[in-house]
Amino acid sequence: VLQISKDDVTALQCKVVCLIQNGNFKEALGVINTHTKVLTSDIIAFEKAYCEYRLNRIENALKTIQSASQQTDKLKELYGQVLYRLERYDDCLAAYRDLIRNSQDEYEEERKTNLSAVVAAQSTWEKVMPEDLGLREATYELCYNSACALIGQGKLNEAMKKLQKAEELCRQSLSEDSDVTEEDIEAELAIIHGQMAYIMQLQGRTEDALQLYNQIIKLKPTDVGLLAVIANNIITINKDQNVFDSKKKVKLTNAEGVEHKLSKKQLQAIEFNKALLAMYTNQADQCRKLSASLQSQSPEHLLPVLIQAAQLCREKQHAKAVGLLQDFADQHPANAAEIKLTMAQLKIAQGSVTKACMILRSIEELQHKPGMVSALVTMYSHEEDIDSAIEVFTQAIQWYQQFQARTNYGCCVFQPKSPVHLSLIREAANFKLKHGRKKEAISDLEELWKQNPKDVHTLAQLISAYSLVDPEKAKVLSKHLPSSDTMSLKVDVDALENSHGATYVRKKAGKLTGDKEQKEQGQGDVKKKKKKKKGKLPKNYDPKVTPDPERWLPMRERSYYRGRKKGKKKDQIGKGTQGSTTAGSSELDASRTASSPPTSPRPGSAAAVSATSNVIPPRHQKPAGAPATKKKQQQKKKKGAKGGW
Repeated sequence: VLQISKDDVTALQCKVVCLIQNGNFKEALGVINTHTKVLTSDIIAFEKAYCEYRLNRIENALKTIQSASQQTDKLKELYGQVLYRLERYDDCLAAYRDLIRNSQDEYEEERKTNLSAVVAAQSTWEKVMPEDLGLREATYELCYNSACALIGQGKLNEAMKKLQKAEELCRQSLSEDSDVTEEDIEAELAIIHGQMAYIMQLQGRTEDALQLYNQIIKLKPTDVGLLAVIANNIITINKDQNVFDSKKKVKLTNAEGVEHKLSKKQLQAIEFNKALLAMYTNQADQCRKLSASLQSQSPEHLLPVLIQAAQLCREKQHAKAVGLLQDFADQHPANAAEIKLTMAQLKIAQGSVTKACMILRSIEELQHKPGMVSALVTMYSHEEDIDSAIEVFTQAIQWYQQFQARTNYGCCVFQPKSPVHLSLIREAANFKLKHGRKKEAISDLEELWKQNPKDVHTLAQLISAYSLVDPEKAKVLSKHLPSSDTMSLKVDVDALENSHGATYVRKKAGKLTGDKEQKEQGQGDVKKKKKKKKGKLPKNYDPKVTPDPERWLPMRERSYYRGRKKGKKKDQIGKGTQGSTTAGSSELDASRTASSPPTSPRPGSAAAVSATSNVIPPRHQKPAGAPATKKKQQQKKKKGAKGGW
């Protein structure tokens, strides 16, 4: 037909629809753009917008839909999908509500599913409290979307129950089709199991989550978006451990088409983890490149600059890291508090505690917070700068006083202080008392007692402080202490003293009287003498042999010491190159001397000694009166020697 009439509108429309049905969206869009004069926007607006949508040209698809003169139902359906991909969830929600309200056909269930998906996205990415749409969760898609909305609210246990219900419904609906295999069911359940694993990960059950993640990857699902999210979550579990596995999982996040399947925040989280993994694997250039790219995309985001600073710290460039953070804090005052906290941490790591305190005190919105006051006081105390620590307390107390004056303007004179304010005053007083600042602590204690005159503990502290400064004032204040009669403590003293943890246990009355009687009658008591322990004797001690009187002296100082005798055979060893023989080598051969008696006895050989004579050799003789001790001789084996040498 087109060969006969190339501008036939009906034929061109049919050709475009056929190309779309075959998935040739690019070719179909080419036909539409070639015949713009014939195929006007009124005629083929939906087909053109749909081709642009499937080719991920979302902005162009939105313009095509908005330029159409007539908004048909199918254009409105596509309009809702385009708004969802653009993450304009408020407009998308309004579009689907309008569709559900003004249409009645067999696609109502699909529209409700899409509506619940929009609500889930709002809860997850925009932290919007979802409204109850009143949808009956009869399908597993509706249950899944409801579970996602609950995850966004932090209701993890309820979300897990919804996912379990979605899994059950999914198995029921798919098992009714005889053509669906078990593998197909598992592939459809992969996204549900992925959300279950994510909940386990949030609950701290990382081992269970990791096992379920790996099971999903083994199924090799065709959804590249699902694989990318699972791989990213496994990387977050590994952190700086199991880096080799993380590097393999990163490849799944780089699959083609991932950027069209995930939201902007999901893609951003994946890029952040890539930069962190590059830092942990010591790929400094790659880490800097990724973090710089992230910072250019989101200049106000904290994570890119924090990653850059962390990389500089790994390279021992702490000063450069602090400078980078300071520049970011100056450019983005809204995020200065978090950046300055990081700067203070770096200063503490370098040992510059005073500079860290200066940075922390420059954060005006956190100066009065109890946590900040506690940290500053602790650091100043570590540096023994008590005046600065007291100044921190004073500034925080003044801030609360000014805040109370602003909120209670025009009210009565006396105003009760907030619990945080009173807690700061008490901590300041305790700190001053601990460091000997009695006079400064008195004003704080008086303020506390004024707020609560029945506080006996504060009154006792106040009297204790005044006793060192103004004893008369302490006496006056002591009159306000309750009398001992009014302080009736229902405590069993005997039971308390006899308790397991008592440091002092009172003796029983019978034993006390018996001890006194013994002391009165015991004039002739004699203190028991401690028996001396017998000294240990040597194992070879012989009582018949008289001990050597010089045994306590060193061997060299004894009268019978003759010095060490050098070995006679040392001079007989031949000198020269290895393997050469000498004249005396025959004398060292034990085999040749077997027939004749040895010239000297072998060490440790009783037969050799008895063979020569019964005379004891000089080296074995002992001095008169000395104990008979045997000296062990070590038998050293030499290579190449025979006969026990």
